[in-house]
Amino acid sequence: KKLGLANSNQTAFYIAIFDGARIVRPGMNAGDDDVLRTVYLKEVLNDYEAEWREGDRVVKHRFGCSGIDGVTLGPSIGDKKNPKKYLYVAYGIYGDTTRNDNNNQVILKYDISNWSKLGRKLSQGNPHHSGPEKPLAKYFLKTGNTRYGIQNLAYDNHTGNFFAAVYSGTKSQFPNYSLFVIDGHKKTVLAKIISDNKNIKVQALSLLQAGLKDAKTGIRGWYFKWGSTGLFALGNGLFYISHNKETKDGQQETTIYKYKWIGNDKEAFVLEE
Repeated sequence: KKLGLANSNQTAFYIAIFDGARIVRPGMNAGDDDVLRTVYLKEVLNDYEAEWREGDRVVKHRFGCSGIDGVTLGPSIGDKKNPKKYLYVAYGIYGDTTRNDNNNQVILKYDISNWSKLGRKLSQGNPHHSGPEKPLAKYFLKTGNTRYGIQNLAYDNHTGNFFAAVYSGTKSQFPNYSLFVIDGHKKTVLAKIISDNKNIKVQALSLLQAGLKDAKTGIRGWYFKWGSTGLFALGNGLFYISHNKETKDGQQETTIYKYKWIGNDKEAFVLEE
């Protein structure tokens, strides 16, 4: 809508794939110079556009889906024997405190081995629908609601775990941590969540049994101020983490710091000197 396009009523969610070998000069047009290809995510749109009942009212955006945010490449969770890397895509989730179906993170798993065939140029005036019919798997992670889901998702080869930085939620029944770690070594388990006034079975991921533990919910995590605007695992327990701030004239900026993962009961990271 802000671009003033005729088809601004169309909604689509994509993974963008940049061909680094084609980036050869400043000022290139990503679409015209064939630098950028996009893959359409139908599953995300289905949840985003869904309407159903919660109690006596009609609500929109199944599981609170607002789109997608954090993405990372990593091995199959809970399967040490499979060396293949997959793409994990986390939902953005609305921080609506009046509903109960948005208390889990939702993460889609994709096999991207054939995505070179699925990728298309991006036309913002005429969104394409070339992409996988459905994800390889759909996972749920009980963290309590967070504002806009997982902002940054990073697989760490050193620990074999997935790090998730979020904007803290505001529901008082949850601890509202700002950093969670998904245990990449544990297999998924069957769990039940409520959707459309029904109990549905889902594949659930496990949080790492480290950090602070909320007595009421059993949820574990950390109150770590940074990472929601940038989190990158370097290996050997080291991370680049963004410290974001707003300037006096309203501009957004960041400074990148190197941290070391310690993951004890109180602290997640310490600055690396």
